[in-house]
Amino acid sequence: MSQELLEKLANQVEQANPPITSAKSAGALPPPRIPITSLAAVGITGFCAFINLYATQPLLPSLMKHFSASAGDVSMTVSATSLGVALAAPFTGIIADSIGRKRVIVPAMLLIALPTFIASFSSSLPELVMWRFIQGLILPAIFAISMAYVSEEWAEVGLGSAMTFYVTGNVLGGFAGRLISGLAAAHSGWQASFALLACIDIACAATALLLLPRSTRFKGAPRKQSFVSLLRAQFTSTPLIGSFLVGTNILFTLVAMFTYVTFHLSAAPFSLGIKELSWLFAVYLFGALVTPHTGKIIDRIGFHKTFIGAALISVLGNFITLIPTVPTVLLGLAITSAALFVCQSATTTSLRSYAVTGASAAAGVYVCFYYIGGSLGGFLPSLVWNHGGWPMCVALISGLQLATVILSLKLWDFDGEQQCRSAQLCTQQ
Repeated sequence: MSQELLEKLANQVEQANPPITSAKSAGALPPPRIPITSLAAVGITGFCAFINLYATQPLLPSLMKHFSASAGDVSMTVSATSLGVALAAPFTGIIADSIGRKRVIVPAMLLIALPTFIASFSSSLPELVMWRFIQGLILPAIFAISMAYVSEEWAEVGLGSAMTFYVTGNVLGGFAGRLISGLAAAHSGWQASFALLACIDIACAATALLLLPRSTRFKGAPRKQSFVSLLRAQFTSTPLIGSFLVGTNILFTLVAMFTYVTFHLSAAPFSLGIKELSWLFAVYLFGALVTPHTGKIIDRIGFHKTFIGAALISVLGNFITLIPTVPTVLLGLAITSAALFVCQSATTTSLRSYAVTGASAAAGVYVCFYYIGGSLGGFLPSLVWNHGGWPMCVALISGLQLATVILSLKLWDFDGEQQCRSAQLCTQQ
């Protein structure tokens, strides 16, 4: 799940639960701060949620050689995990709504270590892909339920700090998973990557068990709703469907670019090794630095204009990667990732305007579409890779991005957005 989506949902919870009166006006003591141990546990939970998700990206050239497979075949180790997340995400909350949050989060953090470790013994590529898919089925029980846990426990006190620690853990986990797996593989083979990640998963689970506070504000679902009817309602809004499809393209682009660039840079004239490819993903952090500053832009010009501008900048970054030097490829990837984070911020903002029967239901469907896009991003470029390599991948990715911009013009309700923004401004004034 993207960190911007988590931040947006946290803001909604914070707005829905304003303090009744300030400490100063009531003459009461200031609210207690969240203990640093609790914040650390939240950050570690976020770290564990994303350390496994894209861990095979720097390993792909090595997996090609080991299994004598094509780029499209080994890219399924990325697609399978995203597909598992997409399938499980809409249903994950059902169990947690029945038995609580921490009782799901910690066992899931421990459970994810099992398929991760077993993957290190995979004797064939289909077997490795299967274990990666199982990882994807488990992961939503960590990050989706953790988001609900943070929103419930600290809705009135310290929500911003708690969510910041969680999101920071997400970003660091996504980067560290790629770096650790690549460096371990360079030293001891790709099997060592999964064994090491499994050990880290167990350590994270143990830390969360000890430091993560027990749920004190959890309440089971007060009423039963038809899950199917709730999902069906989300598809009655054409603009909301547009948001789902735009989200699909965002993760498609991000996964496709960072998956197939590893094949591009491992070949001549670059010939980068697995250790160098592991550090490639540091440019992902640059994109994360841009995200907190996008809110002002969206508030000023609207999410639709922000998305269009960022999408076009992302396409520019794609084409910069075609310049055959490592620095220009890195520059292009940095521009692309930063612009895609802005696109994600704008698109998740659209959910607030277009959501049907509640933002949480729309967010669940959005996450499903988002990770379907990630799964397609690992697979579709393989259809053109053998015919034209990296230039053809860039052309395919960029073409779909431009098509998505046109789609947003057709499906998003620009007039409705303007009216919504005007109403918000009037309310603020």
